[in-house]
Amino acid sequence: MKNLEGKIVYKGKTKNGLQILVRYPSKKDIKAIWKLINALSQERTFITFQGERITLLEETKYLEGQLEKIAKRKAVQLMAFSDGKLLGTTTIEMKDKVTRHIGNFGIIIAKDSRGQGTGKLLMKLAIDEAVKNIPDLEIITLQVFANNPLAYEMYKKFGFEEYGRLPYGIKLENKYSDDINMYKRVRGVKN
Repeated sequence: MKNLEGKIVYKGKTKNGLQILVRYPSKKDIKAIWKLINALSQERTFITFQGERITLLEETKYLEGQLEKIAKRKAVQLMAFSDGKLLGTTTIEMKDKVTRHIGNFGIIIAKDSRGQGTGKLLMKLAIDEAVKNIPDLEIITLQVFANNPLAYEMYKKFGFEEYGRLPYGIKLENKYSDDINMYKRVRGVKN
């Protein structure tokens, strides 16, 4: 197993011209990740955290688990930085047992970094890295809030197809949205 901790996978510009560095996480990134997830939770955007405060200890345990999964080739996590600031992070994490050929995709982008091509770049790089570094990966799945049409359309452009929708599956305060499930085959699925 090769150590991917801190490995740079991209250095350049987004399509919108933003100078960016994309790499795997390292232990020293804990405070940046912790600040980002808490900022997004307080924003109450299109993520499962909706105002909860994650402790530094909880986030440290999460990062340690991610680094272990990356080392075992069961996950890919990439982080995008510009001028030393964390803009966003994305993960493809493998399921287990009878679904061990499926990786679940997730992405978060800082509020002031949206619409600059960061999410598209992170998604492309994460899929490429997952195909290259996770030997069991055949299908990538994701969930998207129906009231997030920008993300839904981006996923469709990346080849994801809707395979299920749970009406009222997301409850944000007292408003509901459908929970949409999407998938993309990345390697031959055999019967």
